[in-house]
Amino acid sequence: MPPGSLPSQGRRRPGGGPAAAGGERVGRPRRPAEGERPRAALRGPRPPAPGPRLPNPRLTGLGSGLFCALAMFLLGCLDLLLFGGSLTAYGVLFLPVCALTALWVHDGDLLTAPVVVPIAFVTGLLPVADGSGGLLGRLMGLVTALATQASWLYGGTLVAGVIVLGRRVRTVRMVRRRRRRI
Repeated sequence: MPPGSLPSQGRRRPGGGPAAAGGERVGRPRRPAEGERPRAALRGPRPPAPGPRLPNPRLTGLGSGLFCALAMFLLGCLDLLLFGGSLTAYGVLFLPVCALTALWVHDGDLLTAPVVVPIAFVTGLLPVADGSGGLLGRLMGLVTALATQASWLYGGTLVAGVIVLGRRVRTVRMVRRRRRRI
């Protein structure tokens, strides 16, 4: 008789014991041997708590840079339309984008967040910065806006840096705990 034609009671699981029709193990659960961890500890993270969940994407270094630059450019255009190019409003809008970029970047690319944030600040200043008289006038307006709004730039970079450092410390602690358990 081929192995596939046996009734489900006679089939064996790769782990050893007989299997029921649905694939569950029949009989008493196996006790862990001395020094062996129980299986519940090997299962992984617990299921999320019920209720509404916030988005938690994980962006690569390039993805976080593109997200931050595109968000700041769009917010700069929106600032130009709604507030007439207010640099203070632009700076206030910059801070949450910095926080989201630092929160959403992948653990392996954490150090890119504080690097891409200033680049995105400049990208978003393009529509907001005052500039008339061609390319040189536009460039002079951009440099002036950078000089006068440096506190927002430093603040956003600091926000991203603190969040990234906190995440990095948490990641290192989790890795150390896992190594101690093994």
